[in-house]
Formats: sequence, structure tokens, C-alpha cells
Amino acid sequence: MCRAGTATTVQGDERRRGRSDAPGALVSILLIADPGEPAAVAERMSQSLPRRLGDRDLVERRWSACVRAEPYLPDEHADFADVIDTVDPSSEKEDIVVYLTDLPRREETLPVVGEVSSVHQFALVSVAAVGGFRIEARVRIVTELAIAHILAAPELAPGGGRRFRSAPSEDGVRFFAPSGLRRLRLLAGMVRANRPWRLVTGLSKVLVGAFATGAIALATSTIWQFSDTMGPWRMGAATVLSIAALILWLILEHELWERPQSAAERGRSVLYNTATVVTLVIGVVVLHVALFCLLLFTAGLTLPPKLLSNSLGHGVHVSDYLTLAWLLASIATIGGALGSGLEDDAAVKEAAYGVRQRQRIEQTRSRADETA
Repeated sequence: MCRAGTATTVQGDERRRGRSDAPGALVSILLIADPGEPAAVAERMSQSLPRRLGDRDLVERRWSACVRAEPYLPDEHADFADVIDTVDPSSEKEDIVVYLTDLPRREETLPVVGEVSSVHQFALVSVAAVGGFRIEARVRIVTELAIAHILAAPELAPGGGRRFRSAPSEDGVRFFAPSGLRRLRLLAGMVRANRPWRLVTGLSKVLVGAFATGAIALATSTIWQFSDTMGPWRMGAATVLSIAALILWLILEHELWERPQSAAERGRSVLYNTATVVTLVIGVVVLHVALFCLLLFTAGLTLPPKLLSNSLGHGVHVSDYLTLAWLLASIATIGGALGSGLEDDAAVKEAAYGVRQRQRIEQTRSRADETA
């Protein structure tokens, strides 16, 4: 889908490739994006990009933007030149091609947010490298910086672009993440690409198994007495242990832990394993909170205050139901570990990883099987 900076539609010879400095000339931009978050960002960005570039353009060119969701990048280690050959921007009818990927790009340990080739009028933007917050704004800044570099038009560069340091590369120029907490930003971007909040809905058998465990425990008077006497420290320890148990079970049962094949891959494996753990922590915490709310509602609906009071030997208040639901959620989370064994590996990976991360894992394991 294309959006132009003006209402006029131009076809034919005016849609030529190459830089045009003529006033009123049309400059068309193709945003290619990986499925998932990059495609959503590209779609929203295409609505404002022609207008933003037109407002800063001293030549008063006209701008249009198109979006296409299609994965090209085989893995994060692909050379920029190989990416150019794979995408083949010269075969596109648009003047400038920008490819948005959610795979991280690095130069040694420095996160690379963008790589630009003026010769090929092509840019590669890593959505993961910009961080986990204000993604669209940061991706838009890097994209506008790339377009300004391709057209040799510094007036098109956004003011916030000064934060992204650039350096020449063999195939063009690279833009790096802002200094300070670079690796943390990259990790946050990778976790965001995995969309950990989807873990609850993606692992339906885990949720059902966990809720069933909590519901059964709710009918046991011993659990009522435990919740009344354990205290916040023991309850907190039970919560942490139950969450850790489910995370550990998911990692071991479904082989989510990457093992480096060589010393050179150790740094990459640490990064991806850390992203996996953080993703699972967020997802399981969301699952735990959801179970707490469900079990609190169930306890309030099925457990009369008089019955609970007779078992505890004192009057019952809202706090008693809250502590009971707290303990039940911890017990139910342990039950969720058992439910995760009923999920197949594909379902767990789909819930825990983004599209491109799953593709990368499959390709890595295929290569490992071929060399074995």
C-alpha cells in the first residue's frame, strides 16, 4: 500500500530510480519489513513519513511510501552486502528501499541500528537494536537518517538523529545505538520482539493445568490454614520458587536454551539466552497475575465467609481472600509446569518467540544437524 505526500498520483517515467533534485520530482520509498512488530511499525510509519520528509525538504519534492511484509535476512550474522544481494533493491520500482528487521545487528559488541548504501539506495534498520520503548519514533528517526544519507540531503535528517553516531563501513555507513546502556537497549528490543505478554494466551494447556491445580487446592481446608499462617515472607518465597520452577521447566522440557557450537558463538548465545529468560520471566509473571485474579474471583464466588471463618477460627476479611488467592496462584503455577509438558515444542516456541526468532532457531538447528 502506498501513500503519497500530495494528492497527485504520478506514474510512468517519473517513477524512475536514482536521486532527483528537481523540484516537484517524486521520490518513492519501499518499506520492506519482517512479519510481526517490524511490519506493524512500517505500516504506521508509512502514514507519516511522506509528510515529515516533505516538511523538511528544501527542494520541495513529492514523497510516497509503500509497505511490504516479507522476511529476507537469514540471520543476524549476514553481511550487509549479502543482504543487499538477497533483497536486490535494484529490482524494485521504488527509488529507495528500506528493510526493517527484528533481528539484532552488531559490530563486535556495539548494536547497529542502521546500515546504509547510497550506491544501492538501500538501508537496513534493526528494530531490535533501537530498544524496547518508543520503538516507532526511534525507527522513524533512523529511517529518515538513512534517506537523508542516500539523497545527500542533510536537511532531511531529523533533529534527534544526532544521538545515533555513524561510521563508514565497507559497503556504506553504519549508525550505532546511542551511547549508554546500549546492550540493555538491545536486550529490551529483543524481548519486545518476542512479545512475552502473549505467553498466557499461547500456552492454553499450561493455563488450564494451572487453574485446575489451583481450583483443586481451593477445596482443601489445609490450604486455607496455610494461607492464614505462612506470612508474607514465606508467601513471597513460594511465589518466587513457583515462578522459577515453571521457567526452568519450560527451558529444559522444550529445549529453549541455546548451546554455542564454538567459542565465537558464545557471546551471541549469552545474549539470546538472556533474552529468553527475561521473556519467560515477564510471561510467567503475567500468567501468575492472571491466575491470582481468576482464583480470587473463584474463591470469592464459591467459598462462603462463614465456612472459611469456621476453619480459621476468626472473622474473615478481604485480606484473607487475597492471601488465599496468593498462595493458590503459587500452587497453580507449579501445576502449570505439569501442563507445559502437554504442549508440543512448536506451540511453546510460538508463544515464547517472535516470528524471526523462531526462524533463526530452526535455521541454526538445521545447520547443526547438517554438520553433526
